[in-house]
Amino acid sequence: MTEERILNGRYVVKELIGRGGMADVHLGIDQVLGRKVAIKLLRAEMARDPMVQARFRREAKAVAGLNHPNIVSVFDTGEEEQVVSGSTVELPFIVMEYVRGRTLRDLVKAGEMTSDLAVKYVLGVLEALEHSHSMGIVHRDIKPANIMVTERGNLKVMDFGIARALADSASTMTQTQTVVGTAQYLSPEQARGEAVDARTDLYSTGCLLYELFTGRPPFTGDSPVSVAYQHVGEHAPAPSTLVPALDPIFDDVVLKALAKDREDRYDDAAAFATALSNARGGIALAPEELTAPMPQSQAQAAEQATVAALAAPGFPSPESPPTGTLAPLNHTGYLEPVPGDGPWDAPPMWEQNLQRERDEHRAKSRRTWTIAISLVLALALVVSGLFFYNWMRAEAERNAPVAIPNLVEMTQAKAETALSGLQLVSKVETVFDDDVKSGLVVETDPVATREVRKGSTVRLMVSKGPESRVLPAGLAGQSEAGARQALQDLGFEIGSVSRVNDPSIPTDWLVNTEPKLGKTVKVGSTIDLVLSTGLVEVPRLIDMTVPEATEALEDPKVGLRIEVIEEENPLVKPGTIIAQKSATGDVTTSPQGGTITVTVAVKPKEPEPTDTSSEAPQTSEQPPETTPTPSGQATPSPTPTP
Repeated sequence: MTEERILNGRYVVKELIGRGGMADVHLGIDQVLGRKVAIKLLRAEMARDPMVQARFRREAKAVAGLNHPNIVSVFDTGEEEQVVSGSTVELPFIVMEYVRGRTLRDLVKAGEMTSDLAVKYVLGVLEALEHSHSMGIVHRDIKPANIMVTERGNLKVMDFGIARALADSASTMTQTQTVVGTAQYLSPEQARGEAVDARTDLYSTGCLLYELFTGRPPFTGDSPVSVAYQHVGEHAPAPSTLVPALDPIFDDVVLKALAKDREDRYDDAAAFATALSNARGGIALAPEELTAPMPQSQAQAAEQATVAALAAPGFPSPESPPTGTLAPLNHTGYLEPVPGDGPWDAPPMWEQNLQRERDEHRAKSRRTWTIAISLVLALALVVSGLFFYNWMRAEAERNAPVAIPNLVEMTQAKAETALSGLQLVSKVETVFDDDVKSGLVVETDPVATREVRKGSTVRLMVSKGPESRVLPAGLAGQSEAGARQALQDLGFEIGSVSRVNDPSIPTDWLVNTEPKLGKTVKVGSTIDLVLSTGLVEVPRLIDMTVPEATEALEDPKVGLRIEVIEEENPLVKPGTIIAQKSATGDVTTSPQGGTITVTVAVKPKEPEPTDTSSEAPQTSEQPPETTPTPSGQATPSPTPTP
């Protein structure tokens, strides 16, 4: 049998449950708290690289400061000395929360991912990132393999191995100029080796959402380098083009997260979550939120068409004078007379009529173009006015306050759906409540009927049941590990462990608790465990008869068998038990279901007659003296010879 490996004198290392690029993850047992943990151990062949050790320690430091239900908790860290290739090295380890479940990568490969689940899981990731970013930590490696879905459907973000503080996020490459991260989920700034910030995680989350929707990453290639080039210079196709059943309303949400310029992405994880929640409720992104350039308005198009038409060759300008030849003016302001043969030297009548027709035609043409241009400008103003009016009305509708509905005693899912339909963001908090069943809404903040702006956050206080709960009587007879898990699931803390004798419950299985099973105890209280020793209290059988002893041992509270040995004893009434012992030699205790050996006094056999005529007769007979034995029975003392 191999010797157990124990870290820090507390954590027992069990079987391997996972393997990463630089460390192995083992199932462990915390001997102090009696719970299962996950132990991440740096592999021996990686221990000589100081960069790997620094990255491993950085993960522990990054996650230890985070406290969120969607982030795997770190309980403890330490180092273990091991001899590798003849020299002693320090192998760091991290003791983390043990999570049973499957990664998003496993769910995608198994074909169990739906669009509703994708939105739910990514909203959980964004909640975790919102907390991480608020604490100044950028994950830098968001991908399906680092997101775990527990057996209860909860989400856990894992592996902060390359996470960095925002103040130190400029270091995107290692000393060997190798880009940190996974190629399929790498942001353009990571691929270029630039500084990263919280929006880098949002790009990777966009890649994650893309893969959950379509079953494939946004970019694929023969090598990580080719994939990185695509992240920098190419645009991914809309998810709905790959999955026709997907609602196209999600395309803009995903593509905004995948914007090449981080300034075009969402400002933070909360904004991303709001857009995704709105899309799930049927609310598309506003035009100003889209990353692609918007087409010009009809008014702008009309104005540009008018300007182009006016600038076209041959189009007369309303300000330009009509073409033609007029007689020059003299200093008196009248027309200079043209030499001729008339009495007043005037031009001929036909020429005057022709000139008059030309003037009228030019004036009519000028009026026509003036009216046409005025109509075009008026139409442009009308279109612009309608556009502005519709925009103002949409803005007023978007910013119009909405009344919070009465959600009390509604399920959490229905309450979230109701708020999402009103374009409100829900934030769930669990509270104790003696009247409202677990999983139902107790109250909201702000309260019902209160008017708030769309996009506001509404806190949903969801009941997690009464503050006090009954200790289940059915825990008696369960294993210690099972009883611990059941009590912890009910919200109790586990205290000390003691042991008592019990005729039926196996060794180290639960007999009772303190407070007793069946009692009502406040949630969060400490419960002491009383386990079975596997032994039974043996009753005192001396001075009993065999039937009496048999009845006492076969009692369900004892459950032992009897074995009888006879011994001659002239001083004790025949049939009386004069000694007892168990299979282990103990008098007071016995293993469960064991056999108790009892010694029963029987009458001595009559001695055979002998010839005593030669012996001198005794003048008087006295009973032999008796001396007490260690067991408490009297035995005859030897009679002195004369």
